[in-house]
Amino acid sequence: MILRFGILTSSDRSSRGERPDLSGPALAELVTAQGWKVVCTAIVPDVLDVLRETLSTWTDGGELDIILTTGGTGFSARDVTPEATSLVIDRQAPGLAEAMRQESRKSTPHAMLSRATAGMRGRVLIINLPGSPKAAVENFQVVLPVLAHAVELMKADPDAEKHHQPPLATFL
Repeated sequence: MILRFGILTSSDRSSRGERPDLSGPALAELVTAQGWKVVCTAIVPDVLDVLRETLSTWTDGGELDIILTTGGTGFSARDVTPEATSLVIDRQAPGLAEAMRQESRKSTPHAMLSRATAGMRGRVLIINLPGSPKAAVENFQVVLPVLAHAVELMKADPDAEKHHQPPLATFL
């Protein structure tokens, strides 16, 4: 299954051209290395309404399976990506954010300061990642193994259930 991604960078400085976006391209490289497709990318300021509108437009467009956000997940007053995501999603996927924090905690106690969230709007999964390129890639690698199956489940793919249990013959 070829997954289709949108990568949304939330950064005031990068959106103004004062600093290059390194996280978005690092994530795009990792996505394409999996044989998946990056359909759209954008850099927006840390503004709740801009983030919400972009996430809504992208999820409702029908071209994406997963949106990765990078940036805006910390404690700064301008960090509003989790709030924008929460306004857009229909259902939460807390296990993804929990797994990322748990794994990141092994490298740095600052992982406890992440407010990243994840959830679904329709059949699109949104995952918040940190703004640091290193942390964004590391966190994405934590959830990467379950993404294809998550999309299968969201799309009600009849083959999705094959991943949940061994064939019946093994029980006999």
